[in-house]
Amino acid sequence: MAAKHGSSRQSFEEQGKERLLPRGDDPHIVREGCFDRISRWWSDVRGTALKLHEMGRSDPRKVAFAFKMGFSLSLVSVLIFFKEPSNFVSQNYFWAMLTVVLVFEYSIGATLNRGINRAIGTFAAGALGLGIGELSVKAGEWHEFIVVINIFIAGSLASYIKLYPAMFQYEYGFRVFVLTFCLMLVTGTSDFFQTASTRLLLSALGAGVCLIVHVSVYPIWAGEDLHKLVVKNFKGVAASIEGCVNMYLQCVKYSRIPSKILIYQASDDPLYNGYRAAVESTSQEEALLGFAVWEPPHGRYKMYRYPWSEYVKVSGALRHCAFMVMAMHGCILSEIQASSELRQAFKDGIQRVGTEGAKVLRMLGDKVEKMEKLSAGDPLQKIHGAAEDLQMMIDQKSYLLVNAQSWDATKPPHEKAVDHEMLLELRDNDERHASLGDGAHLRSTQTMRNPESSQTSMSMHHSVSQCGSGEDLLRQQSMWPSRLSVMGDAMFSEREVRTYQSASALSLANFTSLLIEFVARLQNLVNSFKELSEKAKFADSAETKEVVGFWSRTLKVMCCTD
Repeated sequence: MAAKHGSSRQSFEEQGKERLLPRGDDPHIVREGCFDRISRWWSDVRGTALKLHEMGRSDPRKVAFAFKMGFSLSLVSVLIFFKEPSNFVSQNYFWAMLTVVLVFEYSIGATLNRGINRAIGTFAAGALGLGIGELSVKAGEWHEFIVVINIFIAGSLASYIKLYPAMFQYEYGFRVFVLTFCLMLVTGTSDFFQTASTRLLLSALGAGVCLIVHVSVYPIWAGEDLHKLVVKNFKGVAASIEGCVNMYLQCVKYSRIPSKILIYQASDDPLYNGYRAAVESTSQEEALLGFAVWEPPHGRYKMYRYPWSEYVKVSGALRHCAFMVMAMHGCILSEIQASSELRQAFKDGIQRVGTEGAKVLRMLGDKVEKMEKLSAGDPLQKIHGAAEDLQMMIDQKSYLLVNAQSWDATKPPHEKAVDHEMLLELRDNDERHASLGDGAHLRSTQTMRNPESSQTSMSMHHSVSQCGSGEDLLRQQSMWPSRLSVMGDAMFSEREVRTYQSASALSLANFTSLLIEFVARLQNLVNSFKELSEKAKFADSAETKEVVGFWSRTLKVMCCTD
């Protein structure tokens, strides 16, 4: 039996090898495997080439940057052929090429930042290394000891000081300082001055070539990128707030929630990407700000010491508003939803606030893009009026947002009667107001007189299915009302139904409160924009110029008449 089992196990292993491993004496199988690998490699190369081509078409500046980098390196490489009056420069040309490789950055501000840091680090290390090198030569037999000790001290101090937050922008300068200082002390004992001067001159030459080429050929300014980024964030948040309101009022379903939204990653949902880009642009803005402050006056930004930091403050105030848009989108993605009938009762007020809010954001974005000041008057007057009307509508129809029967269960009889009379009075007032307006609105409101029945017929608008694979991560969650049928206790199920109905009505109150909070935060955004427009000396708006021109012409006519 053991032999039999052993033979069967051996045959199984052999069969497995025959199935999984190609035999070396079968040339057909070997050729097929090699062909598959070559084909897969070629498809990967072709796909990467297509992506690179698409990247160049979408942003031609990247192509220009690559050509400028190659052109700068080719100019510096000419130093190899300089033999007169001395070949010392041709032998040390690599310092200039190394400077081009390390200093040439995507934007002019980043290039200036790197170049100045490299110049300061090289000069400081050259001066200090020259003095310590001469002392070490005179020390005689203590030469090696002095060199090692000074390298230890310089490396430790520079590495510690660059960790100080205020020195973060000079971090590259400290690296250059340590590298230059160490190289000068260990290269020799007789040519310290020549080494320091040559490295400084060649580094300056490389940095100069980078700056001239960068400014002369298709310049890329970090400040302009920061300006465009803030404008883009305004437009994205405006589209998101408008889309959130429209989607909520139209009861649009999310039958499949993309997995990237669930784990807060980039998705193809424009509503989601609009506010997400504004929320996550902090690091990008700080990086562009750090480069923009090094740039000289240029283009539309001709002011000395241009207030680039104010753009970051405006974007921060916009981000403060975008958080409310994110919360409203969360209401759309939530499991507990208000019924479509209940949403229609407040549709006009919510729609008006959302539309006016998007208009304000687009108006401020256009002003930032055109670098114009706000026109005379309050830019938030209409949206404040819309928010007040929405709040008044909520006050008048607050009985739709609560379940009065849950109050009656814990109140004495006389309090129940008082509450019932108050509820009837609120309903009668609402009917009188509705009868003065549109008849269709009255019929829509009358359907909400029985919140118990209308909310019981409510359906969930966001279903999340079981996780598949790929782009959509789907989870099958048991909906709260659907699992009540499997419970044995009927009274407990009824209580959960009432709880769900109350929560679904309050979800509408949550959405409207977030919308009103968004309106309240707009004032801080307007104040930040006004501060930017004053410090950056934005031009007067077209409306202001027209009004000023009208009064100036009127005064001229009056003077001529007199």
